[in-house]
Amino acid sequence: MLAIIAGEGVLPGLLYAHVAAAGDVPLVVELEGFPARISGVRPIRFRVEHLGSVLADLRDRGVTELCLAGRVQRPSLDPKAVDAATEPYVPGIVAAITAGDDGALREILAIIEEFGFTLLAAHDVMPELLPPAGILTDAQPDDRDETDAVRASAIVAALASADIGQGCAVAAGQALAVEALGGTDWMLRSIAAERPAGPEGGILYKSPKSGQDRRADLPVIGPKTVEGAAAAGLSGIVIEAGGVLVLNRAAVIAACDESGLFLWVRGAR
Repeated sequence: MLAIIAGEGVLPGLLYAHVAAAGDVPLVVELEGFPARISGVRPIRFRVEHLGSVLADLRDRGVTELCLAGRVQRPSLDPKAVDAATEPYVPGIVAAITAGDDGALREILAIIEEFGFTLLAAHDVMPELLPPAGILTDAQPDDRDETDAVRASAIVAALASADIGQGCAVAAGQALAVEALGGTDWMLRSIAAERPAGPEGGILYKSPKSGQDRRADLPVIGPKTVEGAAAAGLSGIVIEAGGVLVLNRAAVIAACDESGLFLWVRGAR
């Protein structure tokens, strides 16, 4: 039996609908303060201070597989509210709250696996979230975009070494912005609001961090990403093949075609 530990955004609802349509309705679990808002679903809600209890409860209900999906900001931990089942895991929870993204993920995955669950990636549950390599749109990248993709890949690799972000925007070899705590939408809004003087066009580039555990927290794009890239004056979106989830692929491609942007699912180089 599958349970989705759901955060904010579209992804949890897509996964729920996909699994439910196959006849296996999953449980939905959400951290207090970060509602998934899946229509018609009453989730199991928990506080981080009760993580041990909720994992034990899921195991008692017959859950064997978990999938982490959606955005969750790091909660604060109230030591006075920690229950007995969670007490042994407090050091790991504190480490997760204070670590970088990858460090936090490793701590949480370790706790989940200690309870005996199998952790599924979103694309294990819904393989079509990972599109095939190639250019999926009417618009095509040119030589300048290829050069920018190489530069952007190097920038994201440098960000990974500092455990910061999974994306950047590049034009004519120059970094327009890098993704940080605010995420991709914030980065694109920042460029749209005050793009520095310089070359027009450019790309949004997204890929996982090198060495990242790909069972959770893969980068994501959706129709809103296309809207942001167009508003930022970019020419297209480049994502790493096999490493970036595309939500509502048909809508993303249609939005790109309408805006004249290309979507390039770029294979490893």
